[in-house]
Formats: sequence, structure tokens, C-alpha cells
Amino acid sequence: MLKRFTSSGALALVVLTSVGGKAGAQRSFAAAQAGATGRPDPKASFAEGQAALKDGDLDTAEAAFHRVLAVDPRSGAAYSNLGVIAMRRKEWDRAFALLRKAGTLEPKMTGIRLNIGLVEYRRGNYAAAIAPLASVLREQPDSEQARYLLGLCQVFTMRFAAAAKVLEPLWSVRSDDVLYLYLYDIAAVESGQKQLDEKILHRMIQVGGQTAEYHLILGKAFLNRFEVAEAKTELELAATVNPNLPFLHMNLGITYMRLGDNERAESEFRKDMELEPDLADNYQQLGVLFSRMQRDEDAEKAFHEALKRDAKNGDAYLGLAKLYQKRQKWNEALKLADVALRLSPEIHGGHFLRGRILSKLGREKEAQVEFAAAQKSIDTRLNKERDALEEGPIPNPELTKQPQ
Repeated sequence: MLKRFTSSGALALVVLTSVGGKAGAQRSFAAAQAGATGRPDPKASFAEGQAALKDGDLDTAEAAFHRVLAVDPRSGAAYSNLGVIAMRRKEWDRAFALLRKAGTLEPKMTGIRLNIGLVEYRRGNYAAAIAPLASVLREQPDSEQARYLLGLCQVFTMRFAAAAKVLEPLWSVRSDDVLYLYLYDIAAVESGQKQLDEKILHRMIQVGGQTAEYHLILGKAFLNRFEVAEAKTELELAATVNPNLPFLHMNLGITYMRLGDNERAESEFRKDMELEPDLADNYQQLGVLFSRMQRDEDAEKAFHEALKRDAKNGDAYLGLAKLYQKRQKWNEALKLADVALRLSPEIHGGHFLRGRILSKLGREKEAQVEFAAAQKSIDTRLNKERDALEEGPIPNPELTKQPQ
């Protein structure tokens, strides 16, 4: 099972001293210091906050670190730990603001930058997470957490060759981890490294076992290689072992859609919606299916449902842009295509669609720029196959659940 990184693990990198006692003892000491001097003692308050945070008493810890800031408003460590408290509460925007303040005050503390990267990852700002994570890795090349997170973010931003390079050193410690192997294989496949792809897939088969999760990941690997029959076999095996496995039915839906079994595909997407009602990918994929079936009104509703759950889903915006293009609503289509490309600059088919829309609007020079960008993106064999199939990359929601 993939190691799950937690904010408490990152905390150890940013606190100033080790915790030597329980929160109750630290609170008593802090109270005694405050009574003796008439004002809170920042060292005692900081120690109290650390102890409370270790014990999971977030309210007490928060109050203690605020007392530190009342006396020492330039305490980067206090801001950092308040950021960790916000992370524990999954208040990602607040955590980012606090950690950024901490980073300004303590720019040399790698743990703060690691947490900023993790928060940006949890906010879905994968591109923004790359710089702080890369800076941590430059200073601490043995940091597994920073390296794995960086690889994830590079894959999600389609920097596949860079991701493969970053993930390679983890092989010695993670080659028994199926999710690591799957992530690494995506980077290998998408960067055209066929021998590496074969090596990873062989290892995946060796270590996977017979769990439903293993068959799901192996099935997805086959989907990425466009080996649809093999993917179908593995995913159906996973369904036999555990029919309620999250994300399984979405991938079965994609498989049946590629096989032209539209009715079965729709059924699978709806099964996954029951298991994962807030997963935007199911609605986005259903929108793609309905578009191919010429059920344009249903497709539009599905894309909007996807955006309700994930306002940064570039594929849903692109799907809507295609529908408006079909209706010859060129200006509306252009606005939607612009949003899709802003969210995902390398989104599959985005530049070509924008070029066609601009051409219809009589903006030929701009259209030619977009067509050139589209041609550049289809130079590899894999993308040429995707153009023929009119399909983009497989969604990877199970990867976004890691690390927590």
C-alpha cells in the first residue's frame, strides 16, 4: 500500500524543539510563567503549542501559537505551526496564507516550503507546487516525500520526462508499491520511454498480487497503452473481487466507451457516481460519452455537473466549447476554450479547437498559431493514436487521493 504522508510528518521538519512532555504539563508551565511576568512567555507558549499539537488538541495549540505571535509577531515557526493546524483541518487556503507568511520570515526552513508544496497539491494547484517542492529536493535529495509529490505534480502538469527523471531514484525503495509503479509508468509512457514502460509493467505484474486494487491499477496501465482488451480483463477481475472499489467503475466506463458499448459505459459511470458522488471525472466522462452519442443536451448537463464538483476541470470546459462550436456560437465557444487552455495549457485537442474557432471568426493569423501548437503536440506516436481515437489521457483520481 502506498505510504500516506501526513501533515504531522511534515511538522517535524518545521518545529523548533522536540516535544518533551504532555500538553497539560506544558500548559501549567506556561501559566506559571505568565503569572510571574504579567505577560505570556513565548518559549513556554511555543512549547505548550507543540505539546498540544502532538496530542491532537488543535484549539489549544492554535491559542498557544497566537500568544507567541502577540509577543513575537516575527516568529516564522509559530506561523508555520498555525499553517500545519490549518492543514490538519483541511483549510487549505488559510494554511497557504499562514505558510507563505512563515516562509517570508524563515526562507531557509525547508519544511515550510515542503508544506507549501503539499498545500498547493491539495488545492489542485499542481504547477504552483513544483517550485517549492523542487527547492526542497535540491537541498534534501533524499526526501522521499518531496520527490514523490514533485513527481505527482509533474505528471499532473504533463511534464512527463521530468517526472520520470524525478521518480527514478525511488525505485530502490518503492518498486514494491503498485501506485508508485503506476505513476512512474504514466511518466514513462507519456514521455515515449518504451523500454522503461516495459520494465515497470513487468515489475507491476510481479509485485501486484491478486487484490482488486492491483487489477485496477494494471487495467489502467493497459488503458494508457491502448490495450483495451487487456484492460477490460483486468478491470472486470477487479470488479469480481470488489465491486465497490472506488474509481473502478469509472475506468470500466472508459473501457466500454472505447469498445463502443455505450449503454454499458453509461451504466458503469453511474455506478461510480453512486460510490463517489463528488468525483467530477465521472460527469466529465459521461459528458464525453453523450457528446459522441449526439445527446448534446445531456452532455451539456453532465459537463456542468462536473464543473459544480471541480471548477478547475479543463476537460469539462473543453467539452462545453465543442458543444458551442457545434451550435456555431463562436464567441461563447472561444471563451470556454480559453478557460480550458488557461487551466491546462497542454489539454488534448485544445489548441486545435481554438484554432478552428478563431478561423471561423476570421482571425486567421491567431488561428495559424493555434494550429502550429496543435501540430507540435501530436508529433509523438501516442498522441497521433489519441487524435485518431479522439481521446485524451485517462483520469487518475486515485492518485490525487495520495498523499493525504
